[in-house]
Parts: sequence; structure tokens; C-alpha cells
Amino acid sequence: MFGTSGIRGPVGEEMTAALALSVGRAVASEGYDRVVVGRDARESGAVLTDALIAGVRECGGDVLEAGIVPTPTVARAVQRTGADAGVVVTASHNPASDNGIKLRAASGTAFDLEQRKAIATRVETDEYDLRPWDGHGSLESLEGALERHATAVAESVSIDDPPSVVVDIGNGTGGITARVLADLGCDVVTLNGQRDGRFPGRPSEPTRETLGDLSSVVATTAASLGIAHDGDADRMVAVDETGTFVPKDVLLALFAREAATAGDTVAVPVGTSRAVDDALSRTGASVTRTRVGDGAVAERAVQPGVVFGGEPSGAWIWPAETPCPDGPLAACKLVELVAARGPLSSLVDGVETYPIRRTSVRVDEKRAVMDRVREDARDRYDDVDLLDGVYVGVDDGWLLLRASGTEPIIRLTAEARDEFRAEQLEADGIGLLESAITTVSGLRP
Repeated sequence: MFGTSGIRGPVGEEMTAALALSVGRAVASEGYDRVVVGRDARESGAVLTDALIAGVRECGGDVLEAGIVPTPTVARAVQRTGADAGVVVTASHNPASDNGIKLRAASGTAFDLEQRKAIATRVETDEYDLRPWDGHGSLESLEGALERHATAVAESVSIDDPPSVVVDIGNGTGGITARVLADLGCDVVTLNGQRDGRFPGRPSEPTRETLGDLSSVVATTAASLGIAHDGDADRMVAVDETGTFVPKDVLLALFAREAATAGDTVAVPVGTSRAVDDALSRTGASVTRTRVGDGAVAERAVQPGVVFGGEPSGAWIWPAETPCPDGPLAACKLVELVAARGPLSSLVDGVETYPIRRTSVRVDEKRAVMDRVREDARDRYDDVDLLDGVYVGVDDGWLLLRASGTEPIIRLTAEARDEFRAEQLEADGIGLLESAITTVSGLRP
């Protein structure tokens, strides 16, 4: 039911008002009595939110409705109001035809594994604490959540020489970024600033391929950098002053190096480039690896000694400020960094990177195949980590095989110090996978 970042799927098929109602009922039935609810700008969001709120109230929960706001706004509001949980109706970076639900704990972090299991069990068994006519919960509008988020972000940075910035909001909820940067004195140009859940300007996911307009505008103006968000503004990616997309592992290394000092730890998921480890080693800081997903990174980021958490998807967490990935905060932190140490292209050039190869293979029986890959990897390699998928470490690189949580595919990532070795490791990984597929196919009746 839950992927790495919540419930998500096509509207009218996997994501329905009936499911939203059930999740709302389950949340209240699990004892989350006071719940902040928000949504992104998707066309289907109004119906799904109404259903979810009805489910919470039907089981006695009180709802604080935040309206159309970024996911990090809801996470912050949960903490500020002392609510028991937060729910965001969003499919994040997925296409407009999808929608979904993200659940936030009282701390602002994503629901952990046990919390998700409890919700899923209630939905699957249809067991809820339905209240009589006089036991329904209340509904109250949560005023000022976005403004408080903006104030908190502005107070977290100091920009002495504000640069010119282009912000591609992507028709989502990230307009707060442009507002805060303008208030901080930056010369701000916005792209795709009109909130529209059909995402007419570009796909909701900000990638090198989808940010052509942002790159062009930055390259042909005096802008110092460009910023882009996904639909619910928990992610942030960037282009430098030449319009060149900043690799996400490099952006992670820049943020981590700025946040950490000697003895500190940075949380990253398995599959993160060793460029991050190397960048931190020069400062005396270290890396701790987690399962994939910003929720797993956030869980680790709030532990003692961890000063930053990042996932190369574009999710960045400063736990001292908020335990949720916060795209507007990340945008302002990057602008602060460029204003103090820029230009961004020079900062990027200062991070040593290594060849990395990524491949996806369609596998219908991915669970059985991954079980076989684990066995074969243990037989063949000395350094095998099964934290999330199969991670194999070698002296001059690593490879990771991991099944997708939502699609019938297995993803392979390989990184090494030179291109030839990266290709070798990729070939080794493909060989492991093909052997496992052959074995599992042969075992079928």
C-alpha cells in the first residue's frame, strides 16, 4: 500500500475517494485525534481531500484544514499546532493523472514502518472506530500556515549580497520560494508560476530533461542560478549560472559539506555517490547510509550527531530546523551559499565526481529474483549489505541492485573511480540479475 514516499497511483484506479475515506478513518481510529490536512494543486485533490477529512471526522478526529500548500508547510504546521498527525493529498512529482497521500507524524517526519503497517492493516481489514452521530470530529481552517513557513525560512538564512534568481515553480505549490527570496532582496524571475494541477508548463518532476526552459532563461540573463520544485515543493534542484543542471549527488555533497564539521554525520540512502563521502572526509565528517526514501533518511537525520540528511531525488533535510524535506528552505540555503561563496559552477567543479551507471530491467517476479540475487552475491563477494536491496562494495567502487517499490522493475546502479571499471561493475550486476532470472524461471512449474 505504501511506497517509499506514501500512497500513490492513478486517480480512479488505485487512488479513489473510497481509499481516501478509508485512510482518513484509519488515521483517526489509530488515535490521531488532531490532524492537519493539506493538498497540492492537482485537479483531483479537492474530492480526495473532502473524502479523507470525512473519514477522519467520522471516527472522532478533529481536522485543521490548511488548504493548498506545500508538503513541508503541513509538516511544520503539525509541529507548531501540537497536532497528532498531518496528511497531505499529493502525488508529489508524479504526472497530473496521479494522486496520493503522505502521512506525517507529530514530529513532522513521515510515518515510520510500524505506523504505516497499522494504517494499512485497518484499510485492508475495514476495521474502524466509527462514531455515532454526536461523536464526529470538528473541522477548522488553519490560517496563516504558509505565512509562518515563509517567515521561518527567511529567518534561517542570511544573504548579504542577494543575487538574481530564476525560480521554476512548475505550476505547483512552491510559490513561497519566490516570495521569500524577493523579500530577502533577490531579483526574482518566476517560470510556471500559475498554480495549475494539470502541470501545463512542464512535467511535475524537475529533472535535467524537463528543465530546458529554466536552463535557457538562466543562461541568457544575468541570473546567478535557477531553482526548480516538484508539485508539492518538498524537492528542490538547481541549474548554475550557465544554465547547466547541477547533478543531484553534487548538490547533496555541497549541502552536506556546508552543514557538517569534524565529528558530524550526514544521512544519505544506499546508492548515493561516494563523491559525498569524499567531500565530507576532508572536513572530518562522515556518512551514515539508510534505506531509500526521504522518510528513512529523515528518521536517521533526527538522531544525535546527524546534522543533515539528503536524498539525490532532491529531498534535503536540516533536522535542527525541520525533519521534513523542505524545498523552499533548500532553495534559500543554496542561494545563501552562492551569495557567500559562488559562482555555483565553481562550487560544482570543486566536488570530485566519479563515473556512475544506472540501468533498469523489467522483472515480473522481482521478489523471488531479488532473493536469488542476495544468495548469489553473498557467495561471490565479501562486502555485501542487505539494508535495502543488495549493495556490493569493492575496493574501487560499488554496485546496488534494488527492486522498485511501485513498478515491476529492478534498478541497478554502479559507480567506480574510472569509466572502464564502472562498466565492468555494471556488467557484473547485470550478470547477477540475469542469472537470478534464469534460475527463478527454471524453478517455475
